[in-house]
Amino acid sequence: MGDPAGIGPEIIAKVFRDAPLLASGCFVAGDVATLRRAAALISGPGCPKVPVALIESPQAALDMPPRCIPVLQISPSGQPVSFGRISGVAGKIAADCVVWAARAALKREIAALVTAPLHKEALAAAGVAFPGHTELLQAESAAFLGKTVADVPVRMMLANDELRTVLVSIHVSLREAIEAVTLDNVLQTLRITHESVGAALHRAPRIGVAGLNPHAGEGGLFGREEVDIIAPAIAAARGAGMDVLGPFAPDTVFMRARTTPERAGEFDVVVAMYHDQGLIPVKYLGVDKGVNVTLGLPLVRTSPDHGTAFDIAGTGRADAASLTEAVRMARRLAGLTS
Repeated sequence: MGDPAGIGPEIIAKVFRDAPLLASGCFVAGDVATLRRAAALISGPGCPKVPVALIESPQAALDMPPRCIPVLQISPSGQPVSFGRISGVAGKIAADCVVWAARAALKREIAALVTAPLHKEALAAAGVAFPGHTELLQAESAAFLGKTVADVPVRMMLANDELRTVLVSIHVSLREAIEAVTLDNVLQTLRITHESVGAALHRAPRIGVAGLNPHAGEGGLFGREEVDIIAPAIAAARGAGMDVLGPFAPDTVFMRARTTPERAGEFDVVVAMYHDQGLIPVKYLGVDKGVNVTLGLPLVRTSPDHGTAFDIAGTGRADAASLTEAVRMARRLAGLTS
């Protein structure tokens, strides 16, 4: 369900209302009262009714009529939290829903997990030890597998119809992100990308690698990370049979990888060295179409490419396009659609 004070419940309701075939077999791990408030928020003249039904098990979602939102009650029932306010109560509800869904996915009780936005400050206010979905899901997966978190490496991929990017580091400072550009981290990212994107494409992906420095270091004139770290990682990946090329200048590699109606991209995916380097190009093409996919987990997890949008929560104005794409991609990755 995501943070109940944000736009998550509203965009979930819009997916069930506007894409009933896509939402068939889906259900919400969350709170009935919150989803009923969201359904009422998007009702109006000319809009189909969106009923909300309490279900006792995931299996019951398969018997729901179109546009009905099945909800498995995860949080204690009560009055919905206020819109647009950071609170530990909302953070705990959101975290509890993610933990339940992660455990259900790990036990193969559900086919895939699509997460509505969390609020990091609300998680912290609830005493949650993890800053977001990715870290929480990684910890749950490690516990389920009997491994340490370090033994379950994950990476973020942001994707739309035109471009895919995978990041070497995620939510760290820029200084820490530069320090994270090590041979082991880059090579591990290439391996995860090769395996995960390859599984989705049913073939070995063509991977382009962005440099860290301007002009990919210009042969060491603008920094030696490309020469000393990134190029050796690429060579090791190629030696292991991966289709990897680079490092390329960061200001042009994304254009080369972009697929348009006029031309196919040179690469299936670009590995970027840090968060903003990889996400700005995808988001510039349209936040409404971007999907966040966590690679490396023993489960399928996607999410929309935006946050809780507290400033418009409760207004009915939130756009559900990115969540719709996240559901579509989750179904594809889970093998439910081609």
